Amino acid sequence: MFKLAMRTLRLRKGGFLATFVAVFFGALIVSACGGLMETGIRSETPVQRLAAAPIVVGGQQTLAVPEEDPATLDPEDKHKVKNATLPERVRVDAALAGRLRAVPGVTNVVGEVSFPVQLGTASALGHAWDSAALTPYALTGEAPKPGEVVVDADMGIAAGTTLPVAAHGTIAQYRVSGVAKAPRSMRESALFFAASDAERLSGHPGQFDAIGVFGGDVATVSAVVGDAGVVTTGADRGALEFPEVTKSGENLIVLAAVSGGLSAMVMVFVVAGTLTLSTQQRLRELALLRAIGTTPRQLRRMVLGEALVVGVLAVAVAVALGPVLGNWLFGELAAHHVVPDVLEYEQGWLPATVAAGASLLAVIAASFVAGRRASKVRPTEALAEAAVERRWLTPIRVITAILCFAGGTALAIVTVAVMTGPVAASTAGPAVMLWAFGLAAISPGVTKVTAMLLSWPVRALSGVTGRVALLNTRVGAVRTAGAVTPIMLAVGIATANIYLQTTQEAVSNQAYTEDLRADAVVAGPGGLDPSVLGRVAAVPGVASASEYVTSTVFVEKPFDSTSGDDGWPALGVSELTGNAVEVPEKLGRHVGDTLSLRLGDGARVDVRVAAVVSQRAGFERLVLPASLLAPHTTLGLAPQLLVRAGEGVDTATLTSRLREATAGLPVAVGDRDALIAAHAKGNEIGAWVNYLLVGMIIAYTVISVVNTLVMATAKRRREFGLQRLSGFTRGQVLRMAGVEGGLIATIAVLLGTLVAAGSIVPFCLVVSGSVLPSGPLAIYLVVLAIAVVLSLVAILVPAWAATRGRAVDATSIGE
Repeated sequence: MFKLAMRTLRLRKGGFLATFVAVFFGALIVSACGGLMETGIRSETPVQRLAAAPIVVGGQQTLAVPEEDPATLDPEDKHKVKNATLPERVRVDAALAGRLRAVPGVTNVVGEVSFPVQLGTASALGHAWDSAALTPYALTGEAPKPGEVVVDADMGIAAGTTLPVAAHGTIAQYRVSGVAKAPRSMRESALFFAASDAERLSGHPGQFDAIGVFGGDVATVSAVVGDAGVVTTGADRGALEFPEVTKSGENLIVLAAVSGGLSAMVMVFVVAGTLTLSTQQRLRELALLRAIGTTPRQLRRMVLGEALVVGVLAVAVAVALGPVLGNWLFGELAAHHVVPDVLEYEQGWLPATVAAGASLLAVIAASFVAGRRASKVRPTEALAEAAVERRWLTPIRVITAILCFAGGTALAIVTVAVMTGPVAASTAGPAVMLWAFGLAAISPGVTKVTAMLLSWPVRALSGVTGRVALLNTRVGAVRTAGAVTPIMLAVGIATANIYLQTTQEAVSNQAYTEDLRADAVVAGPGGLDPSVLGRVAAVPGVASASEYVTSTVFVEKPFDSTSGDDGWPALGVSELTGNAVEVPEKLGRHVGDTLSLRLGDGARVDVRVAAVVSQRAGFERLVLPASLLAPHTTLGLAPQLLVRAGEGVDTATLTSRLREATAGLPVAVGDRDALIAAHAKGNEIGAWVNYLLVGMIIAYTVISVVNTLVMATAKRRREFGLQRLSGFTRGQVLRMAGVEGGLIATIAVLLGTLVAAGSIVPFCLVVSGSVLPSGPLAIYLVVLAIAVVLSLVAILVPAWAATRGRAVDATSIGE
């Protein structure tokens, strides 16, 4: 049967080219997503500033969060914990450096601090000069004394120059004592200060970001460090230099897993539809094979052999090009600051193997579905079965539809009854595929019923060509369904994911806008000196001013089962003082209760509940004193002051007075609109990621739409010829094909809209209380227009090619 399969491939290049395209693009996307996932898992970051130190000691950037209340667990179950990544840089005590110097064999120990600095509009990172040995930098000139700096050679500043340097909320003049040259290209320029200046400007005196150890044994160093930090060597040192890559790696894993999984499901859809349609067009050939004695098993083996030959070729090309697409996607994510630009893209053999395996499994499953129907008919019925489409509703289709519809309904119920806020998208999103799978399983019947419902307007608008198109659609329901399914999938995925995103953005922006009481903002890129608050509060026309700090905290005691391992969003304000905290009702605590918290850098603190408030579902947060929260952030200072105008003071007057009051400080003043715009821009980054990856999947389904429709129409040359011989003109045949394309697009759009509604409606009911999503209607209209244009072009172009030449010549070819 393998030899027969190879001969068939040579004779039916068009159909198998369509299968090749479907498998190739599916495997390509899955392979690329696999590369992104591997990159997130590895999170490999080249060491830059710490490259010369063979051993680097840093803070433990993860926190063990129990999955269940430890008080209720048996002793042997104490291991049931998850490691949550702390959002702020975790530092180590500077005294640890002294203990490491006493380790036998250690020749040098160098502490590293890093903090943002501004030189006009240029940004850099500030360090203590002695940490230059960790790279190492070569110095031209003199080491800095207090009030002096050494500049990076890449900055193009000469020694002897005096610079205004803004750091840690202050600005001062520093004399350039020397120029330092790095041995390699660095992510950011460096500015080196005297040790006393660096400790003051870092905002974390008595602490190091990391400690470089020269000489000594790793085991001995680890024994001395103990629980006070983590010891790294080799490539692992990069995670201590750039701790943000850990969280970004986790996000990349989730992003790639969701996109790759969705792509794999779409691939099963597309490949199964393409192979089924290809086999459907060969029923006469397969029927003749059954009539001359071919057994069902042999027929299935032949179909499987053909599919595997094409699939293996497509997969081989796809896995070779997968890293190219994956690297491009990673570059786009880095360019839009979704992942740090220091993270290295890594794709080994595993993603290629997984993509190949998943793709070939899809091909095998699709070939089984495609070959099963033809192999089941009895030889005496073969020719009749080939001539007329009869039974399509099989037990497998019915069971698949019931399970998928049940799953979609269950997800809808969970979304409405259990989920709150934007997190509802985690259950609403997957429902799209379940509804689509269910409709695809019974699509021939649904297509036939929908065509019957559309028969009156089609006949009224298109006359005899429309009636023939309706007959073709209803009689050839299986063939038509093969074209409807990928369009339905494209419309459903596009509409659901885009409107889920726009609704989520709109709700987030609305919540932020409604909760925002400030009329102006004072912001500092390196943080705001605490004295700025008093200066701003004294400005005429200011009713109130508050520091504004954001972070994430974890409730350690009593056990918190509501936040999982993600922690609670935390807000620091000046209105609260001491160890007070304001908590949402969702936390289930009462005024006067004591909570043990882990702050963003892992520091423990006990706070007293001063208020329990009702907050918008999905946007709950803990409110803490800014003076308590800010020192435990990476920056160490509040990055913003929110200012409210007094009665009768307009925004323009307020911002003008604030600029005068803060003149000479490294701050910027903006109005309420600037705050809202900044929040919206942050949402747009997440939206861009969703649009990029969903757009990639939609592009794949669009390719499959064209692929399927072109293949289906090109095989109808004989049918078109017979219609022309019976009296149709070529123009009428093309108009009939156009009506069929319009019918296919209309049916697919209706079903795709229904699929999207199964996901959108429950989500919108939860987050906005409306059944309609937020977002411009133009999005939906564009999706519809693309579906219609694709359908018409993919049908009319091959139909035009198939009707060229004489009709009698077309009827003489085989089916």
